[in-house]
Amino acid sequence: MRIFVAGATGVIGRPLVPLLVRAGHQVTGSTRSPAKADALARAGATPTVVDVYDADALKRAMQAAQPEVVIHQLTDLPDEAGALAADALAANARVRIEGTHNLIVGAKAAGATRMIAQSISFIYAPGREPHLEEDALVPPENISARGVYALEGAVTGTPGLAGVVLRYGRLYGPGTWAAAPTGKGFLHVDAAAQAAVLALTRGAPGIYNIAEDDGEVSIAKARRELGFDPAFRA
Repeated sequence: MRIFVAGATGVIGRPLVPLLVRAGHQVTGSTRSPAKADALARAGATPTVVDVYDADALKRAMQAAQPEVVIHQLTDLPDEAGALAADALAANARVRIEGTHNLIVGAKAAGATRMIAQSISFIYAPGREPHLEEDALVPPENISARGVYALEGAVTGTPGLAGVVLRYGRLYGPGTWAAAPTGKGFLHVDAAAQAAVLALTRGAPGIYNIAEDDGEVSIAKARRELGFDPAFRA
């Protein structure tokens, strides 16, 4: 299968690309950093250096790749959690709003029929736990929440594109802000990557909680429809 991974050198993209290549997929991985292109090539992917905000260049890159599926793993976050200031949150929300729009336009132009996109599971409004996918989210009163609403609505609401949203827990493991869980609702980065691989061919379009089974969110739907296992390690 031809796969276009947007954000292929990010925290989840790094373990995801080798998993896709080992599964026999033809992978094009995007990065906005020319210095990271060689790493993608060494992992077995075809690198493309493009900025998601350059809509025309992104569309050309996606048309060249002719993906059947687009995997959206783009974020714009600092390397250290302590640096997560208002401007960083705004930058990440911009990726979810503008970046997602550009990816969808590119996906449609390239003939892709499925999109898998990263969201977050720690966005539910206070209430009973474990949260189900249909539970209410916090109101879109801050920029982070508005980004999530925009991404999820666009991915699941675009005609002709089977959209799958993976609501990831707080990540831990290599390259993340945490070496181990420090509470509930966490997810190892390898399990996050594997969930995207599973969603290539499994599961109806829609939203799935992807986290550890610790009582904060229900992962019953992901287990049942995707075959998700939070214990997976690459």
